[in-house]
Order: sequence, then structure tokens, then C-alpha cells
Amino acid sequence: MQFKYQHDLVRDFLFNIFRCAGISAKKEAPVNFLTDPLEGRSTLRPADILVFGWVRGKHVCVDLTGVSPLVGLGSSAFTVGQAALKAASGKVIKHEKAFLDNQHVFIPFAFDTFGHLVPEAVDLLSQVQRVMHSNVMTPRSMEVLFKRLSFAIQKGVAAQLVACLPTISM
Repeated sequence: MQFKYQHDLVRDFLFNIFRCAGISAKKEAPVNFLTDPLEGRSTLRPADILVFGWVRGKHVCVDLTGVSPLVGLGSSAFTVGQAALKAASGKVIKHEKAFLDNQHVFIPFAFDTFGHLVPEAVDLLSQVQRVMHSNVMTPRSMEVLFKRLSFAIQKGVAAQLVACLPTISM
């Protein structure tokens, strides 16, 4: 449940940034071509964020995934960002063909609770920053994008920690 809260917090932040930048996007957009490989039928899962006409006129489905950086640590040495990269890779393997077949672009937006972002997420945010700079933002406010994202991730971590605290009866 707490990971869902963090996921939704980051998704809402990202969606609001698109809106502030004047980029046409929809949150929880129905994308009816995503299928469950085991069932072979549409699961009607929505895209976390659908950005209209973003890459060469194609719609982009942004799929957010938040992970703990310590996932799978027992099997190998700790490498910064390894868990987020693995999560993004898994999402690409699972969904990319369906998106390509349906003339959409898929961007995995994976992050870990330490704030590491996969390169695709950094690229997307950098593009949004450029749009913000040319449309609505001042140079000083440009740095706010990554700082606010970091805050949203850390707020999700704090919520997870608070949820684990024992309750005290008075």
C-alpha cells in the first residue's frame, strides 16, 4: 500500500509538471492494447500518464515504477541504481512490443527510494525542462523540476516509514 502511495505521489507530480509546461497529457489514460501474456487478452490497464504527440507525433505512455534500491541485494554487490534499471528493463520487455505495434512510444519511468532515476526518466524530464524554459518558466525555476521530484519520492519514503511505526494507545 505504501509503495502505491509513493507511486501515485510521483505520478501526480509528473502529471502536474506536464500541465504547468503546457504539454497535453492524461493521467490514468485507458490503453486497451496492454495484455497479460498469460491470459492473452486485454487487461484494460491504464497508462500512468499518456503524453499526446510527444515523440515524432506519437503518443507516449509513461509507466512509473518505484522500487527499493536494496531489492536483490543478497545475490550480488550493491550498485547504485541497479534495482531501478532492472525494473525498467522488465517493464520494457513486458510492454514495448504492444506499444510499438500500436504506434505508441513506451517510456519506463523507474526510480528507487534513494532518488535514482533511470536514463529514460532523466531524458524525459530534461525534455520537459526545455519545453518549460521556452514556454512558461524562468531560468531560476528550471532547477525546481528535479528538486520537486526528489521531494515527492522522499515524501513517499517518509509515508512508508511512518506507516511502519507502532501505534501508541493513550
